[in-house]
Amino acid sequence: MTDVYQDSPPLTDEQLAVVDQPWNARVLVTAGAGAGKTHTLVRRLDALCGHENPEQALEAAEILVLTFSRAAARELRERISWHGERAHRVRARTFDAWAYEVLLQVHPDAEWGTVGFDERIAAASRAIAKGALEIGDAVPPAHVVIDEVQDLLGERRELVETLLDRYQDSCGFTIVGDAAQTVYGFQIENLRERADETGRFFDWLRCSYPDDLVELHLSQNFRATTAEAGVALALGPRLQQLGDQDEAGRLYDELRDLLLAPANGMGGLDDEFTLDGLRNLSDTCAVLTRDNQQALVVSHLLHAHGIDHRLRRPLEDRPVPYWVAELLRRTEANALTEERFRTLLADIPLPYEPDATTLWTVLRRAARGAGRGVLDLDRLRRAVASGGFPDEAADPETSAVVVSTVHRAKGLEFDRVIVLTPVALAELRKRYQDELDLPAEARALYVAMTRARQDLYHMPPPELPLFRRAGGRRHGRRYLGSWRSYDRYGIVAEPGDVSRDDPPGRQTAAVATQAYLLDHVRPGQEVLLRRRHDLPLSEAESPPYALVHEGREIGEASQRFREELFQVQKVNRTWDPWWPDEIHGLRIDTLETVTGSTAAGANAGLGERGVWIVPRITGIGRYRRADNHEEQGE
Repeated sequence: MTDVYQDSPPLTDEQLAVVDQPWNARVLVTAGAGAGKTHTLVRRLDALCGHENPEQALEAAEILVLTFSRAAARELRERISWHGERAHRVRARTFDAWAYEVLLQVHPDAEWGTVGFDERIAAASRAIAKGALEIGDAVPPAHVVIDEVQDLLGERRELVETLLDRYQDSCGFTIVGDAAQTVYGFQIENLRERADETGRFFDWLRCSYPDDLVELHLSQNFRATTAEAGVALALGPRLQQLGDQDEAGRLYDELRDLLLAPANGMGGLDDEFTLDGLRNLSDTCAVLTRDNQQALVVSHLLHAHGIDHRLRRPLEDRPVPYWVAELLRRTEANALTEERFRTLLADIPLPYEPDATTLWTVLRRAARGAGRGVLDLDRLRRAVASGGFPDEAADPETSAVVVSTVHRAKGLEFDRVIVLTPVALAELRKRYQDELDLPAEARALYVAMTRARQDLYHMPPPELPLFRRAGGRRHGRRYLGSWRSYDRYGIVAEPGDVSRDDPPGRQTAAVATQAYLLDHVRPGQEVLLRRRHDLPLSEAESPPYALVHEGREIGEASQRFREELFQVQKVNRTWDPWWPDEIHGLRIDTLETVTGSTAAGANAGLGERGVWIVPRITGIGRYRRADNHEEQGE
């Protein structure tokens, strides 16, 4: 008999203790960085689905698996497909994706795609409290598995607490986390409230289940294969109990000293030896930054030196792959068989080999047709329009080099990790003063240093331009300025900056533009925004801008971009804003499927479904005047 687990590492005694718990046990597992928690969870799910006693075995639909990020959910799904003998039907989802499914079940006609993530989470909590998981064909969970629980804060924490409260008499759980890796506290602005929230869910569990909570621990590290990669692990237990500012400062210093050991140093992004090493990588490498500004500048420099890489997006950013638009446009049928789906998918140009079997299964789950074994294309279109396209069908991440903030890399691992050299503690205190959260800084540095499997390096951070925010608001558009309050040198691109209201190329050239996007436009390529004329489209907007790729228009700036460019350029009430002729330094992030008016699509010759492909841009855009072609502020 073939052993399905022969290619996976054997379970340790600690891991086996987790796996062998009964289905109705309430289990809290603290697992240090690289302790094999994903491997343990896969075997735990297999055990839940394949218990020797049929009365103890659960169906896949009775198990709810939730995790914090799409990357972590993807890794868990892949591990289940590789090593899950009986759990292959169990789905792993993010909290946001699951909340969306709950809301669609209760209010299928509501426009949940237009509602913010936190609002959806809060609405799902209210729905669960009222019995949403007991309506119609819904199956309330018999066992809940939650990963990365240390970052359950605010609305997401309340969602899980509501769920476990609702089914406390009939539901077991396996909850895994590590307080040393809590890095998302920054989502709560007030430092005192942030400190209160950190670790709050752990306290809630212990108070809610004082008699039957089983606490287990995974202590052995399986990730770090070298002493250099595991240099920070010994500080994990101290970070789990961290709350005191002075102790946080000491730990930050200790971690920084370990990272800055001479053997770990490497040249910056102006060093040819360093650049050659990044160009010739055969394994995975992450360049980890403290914040988004550093990540944007590092990405810009890598592009300037011709180094292929990927800039990780925010966790809530979920573009729909462009092949979905092509799939919907290449047939007039309302339903697809699997054979026809495979034929259409094979004809769409993709930079990778798609797993048609997995995609078919995922899409059928989201848009099952009325007939047997068919895909309902109208339901698929509605899933795209409403924000319910399944995470499992997202494009795979194939670049060897990844540029990411530490926060977006949480839960991931890489062969090599390069951490931008953190500033000394005294400089950190001086720079951030009353806004400094030292426990968060120490934990973030620990997370960064424990992502490595083999090699851990530090690199001097690049010089940053002065980033400001429009109107001084926390969520205002970022732009490039100077010490003078009225200087404006550029603007940072964001998702949604390219218009989705009409197909690129509009009615006269939409079909040709879609073909051009498919054949010629690739992630990482340069684009620019060019002002069409001088006339603003309203009192609070800039003039229109065309998105240009190698001299050809491939899109148009969105209304949101025009409004926020106006906010950036409107220095004060008495000055009239000036508009740059061109905005350079932007790159293609990806091509994505969007939905719009069916009439707009039909008038443009793109079929009756109102779907098309739109480029998404990223980067730091720098203003240029047409008369001198020089970037402002150089």
